[in-house]
Amino acid sequence: MKTLLIATTALAGVASAALAEGEVNVVSWGGAYEVSQVEAYNKPFTAETGITVNMIAADNPATPLKAQVEANNITGDVFDVEVSDAIRLCDEGALVEIDPAMLPAAPDGTPAAEDFIDGALLDCAVANIFWGTVIAFDTTKFEGDAPATAADFFDLEKFPGKRGLPKNPKRTLYLALIADGVAADEIYDVLSTEEGVQRAFAKLDTIKGDTVWWEAGAQPVQLLADGEVTMATGYNGRFFDAMVAEGKPFEIIWDGQYMDLDMFVIPKDSPNPEGAMEYLKYATDTQRLADQAKYIAYGPARKSSAALVGMYQDGTTEMAPHMPTNPDYLTTAVMDDPEFWADHDAELSEQFNAWLAS
Repeated sequence: MKTLLIATTALAGVASAALAEGEVNVVSWGGAYEVSQVEAYNKPFTAETGITVNMIAADNPATPLKAQVEANNITGDVFDVEVSDAIRLCDEGALVEIDPAMLPAAPDGTPAAEDFIDGALLDCAVANIFWGTVIAFDTTKFEGDAPATAADFFDLEKFPGKRGLPKNPKRTLYLALIADGVAADEIYDVLSTEEGVQRAFAKLDTIKGDTVWWEAGAQPVQLLADGEVTMATGYNGRFFDAMVAEGKPFEIIWDGQYMDLDMFVIPKDSPNPEGAMEYLKYATDTQRLADQAKYIAYGPARKSSAALVGMYQDGTTEMAPHMPTNPDYLTTAVMDDPEFWADHDAELSEQFNAWLAS
């Protein structure tokens, strides 16, 4: 709620002058991810168009977006949201529909509709990145064998220490099932049954007393850095930034990563709809998506961007081994199923909260 109030207040302060001064308000996730967007999208966009981009950070940009829609007071122009939120808000009529024909083609002329990876274009949303929720651990906390699998995350005897987990069912229940031996391509079939849900909770029970719950993307990195946990799940780009840019002694476990897309959406009645659309088109072209990978380890949503991804901004770190879309990491990856969560999010959240309180 605190983040929502801050984001809403910040937006209100800049919204009134947005259209007149040629400004676009973009609500995103903050941290290293925001830095990558500022460097790859915002600065060159402003240089080419003269339109200023105001970045507003939120723990989950869908939260202020929903609040603004309900209040009938839209102050953001572009929001960076997860797929399930994009689908839900589009179905509710809150978002502008986006024709793929409006989006820039690939450098070789391939239409955007054919160049974006499957699932990256929706009626009201355009993806910019693939990202993963992964396990990371502090290498200084373990002698001898290091943890390497999702099952190791739940093995407190072999790998002692507190664990960091997100306080939501989407990125906890699946991990428990992976660690309990369920194949990645069977996760949603199992979770769609009450027996499967209880199996996941039973696995989580084994570490519940040793878990520190987090709610914002920066927290798992900080928990590891402060020594409050020895292992945590979190966003792969955040861990990458801590490891490479800050030199933290962390290592990522890719087994059982949860893959998702982030998508740009434009709410109806935004302060500057024309500027918002220009920003969205610019930020999702081939070069801009490839440029973002210089700053953070998230995979571009366009096929034509892949060949342009090279080194990190330090000029020495190859980005390919750090990308969630690396083929070596996909065999046990679980891809987000927005339709499943549209149908089951409310009930699983209720069960998850009741389990937390028990």
